[in-house]
Amino acid sequence: MWQARGIRQGSARLSTPLAFQHQNVQRLRRLLGRRSARWDEGAFVIEGRILIEEALRSGWEIEAQYVAPGGEPVEGTDCPIFDLAANVIERVASTEAPQPLLAVVKIPHRSVSDLAGASLVVIGDRIADPGNLGTILRSSEAAGVQGIVLITGSVDPYNPKVVRASAGALFHVPVIADVALHELQALGLPLVGTSSHTGVAYTEADLVAPFALVMGSEAHGVDEQIPIDSWLTIPHAGRAESLNVAMATTVVVFEALRQRGQR
Repeated sequence: MWQARGIRQGSARLSTPLAFQHQNVQRLRRLLGRRSARWDEGAFVIEGRILIEEALRSGWEIEAQYVAPGGEPVEGTDCPIFDLAANVIERVASTEAPQPLLAVVKIPHRSVSDLAGASLVVIGDRIADPGNLGTILRSSEAAGVQGIVLITGSVDPYNPKVVRASAGALFHVPVIADVALHELQALGLPLVGTSSHTGVAYTEADLVAPFALVMGSEAHGVDEQIPIDSWLTIPHAGRAESLNVAMATTVVVFEALRQRGQR
């Protein structure tokens, strides 16, 4: 268990900064480095003032803040605030030049049934690249997507690389992870897949009606076991066989936004 010692009240520092060997610091390392630790403990780590403020504005629960020398905590929380000893954050953080502030955030409990009534959902089928998933989150939030469903085998949405790439979108669009194929029917939406060689051009399809957009893995495409109701294709003039999954998702969800804005 992590310990709520070293709490700062106002500007007063009540104890010695935490050393690298401290159990709270080792917990930070686990949460940053291991998916199993994040889900077992129901928490993940975010870095920097901007993301912490974004999480707070969106109503996420901040469990604790960790402040390196030269940093200042985000105000407006009632969580414990710990000071870190010199050079600790460089050994813990997942970036080469870390910001002097980390926070542990609680993972909200969500299920597919939470998206009942949604009119546009993105389903990620075994999306493996953290940068791609982060971009999907960012573009989906911007286009008004109401939820992201990640089928079992996809990268963890609370992976620090995904969190950074999402640029705060993670805190604004509901994400349901580790979903089995049979759970998709609970969405009550037609499943629309994308293909590089078959289907209706995405600009000619009706994207105003409610649907769930299924985006396949970078390496293997959409799982054949997913009962796709219709297919879209994205015409392109270049020699590449297809766009990557993040770009393709962005193109389709913004076309849906465009069409819906005209109705």
